[in-house]
Amino acid sequence: MTGIDPTPAGSPTLSVTHVGGPTVLIELAGWRILTDPTFDPPGRTYEFGLGTRSTKTTGPAVAPDEVGPVDLILLSHDHHADNLDDHGRSLLPSAGTVLTTVPGARRLRAPNTRGLRPGQATTASAVGRPDLHVLATPCRHGPPLSRPVAGTVIGFAVSLAGSPRTAVWMTGDTVLHRPLRRAARHLDVDVLLLHLGAVRFPLTGPLRYSMNSTDAAGLLAATRPRVVVPVHYEGWSHFSEAEERARENLHADRLPAGTTVTWLERGRAAALALHGP
Repeated sequence: MTGIDPTPAGSPTLSVTHVGGPTVLIELAGWRILTDPTFDPPGRTYEFGLGTRSTKTTGPAVAPDEVGPVDLILLSHDHHADNLDDHGRSLLPSAGTVLTTVPGARRLRAPNTRGLRPGQATTASAVGRPDLHVLATPCRHGPPLSRPVAGTVIGFAVSLAGSPRTAVWMTGDTVLHRPLRRAARHLDVDVLLLHLGAVRFPLTGPLRYSMNSTDAAGLLAATRPRVVVPVHYEGWSHFSEAEERARENLHADRLPAGTTVTWLERGRAAALALHGP
């Protein structure tokens, strides 16, 4: 791949390119939005704390220097390398705005970075483009009482100014839990970036730190998005659910009426038409 060309401002489509893992380039109404930047090559093992670790098994489908200008980075959390690695971290200073957790913003200590708590909203503005309304949504990156160990994580619901619909909801790394269900019921979602993988570590046995496809089906029943784009289910050794199993559980005949699943080819942009205002 030789690069990703911007889509024209005001386009009625949302273009998504899956780089790998949780990393997606979103092009919306002239905005170029990057989620959880991970661009390190495969083969390295990263420590995740308290004796847990994971090896990156697949490299990015797009090199960092092929991404092009980025207006907004949605960073669900900064403290795990499968959501922000060394090459991804190098992209943060050049982005117009970086949105992340409050603890993450303190750690990054950058003038272009804003920290959000679940339920808190902010507006992103740029010359010649419609404002974006960004709402932080709740995540629990593990079983009950795991936050002191797993840390703070958020998702992001992004809407064009003046629209009641959520153009894109990025769930972030989370299990299915009550605050997430509550948030889902209040969002009218066009495109859902669904973090899957059912993360597990040998040290903690059956405990899961992200959704499996069975839980994901429960989330879809609550929010009924128009299009579901699964991400963050491949490329790392700590994912415990195979893609084939996820595809089976998220098959068309098991989805809410009006919801479809799009499995992206990594590195290739896909245009998804949005609903009207």
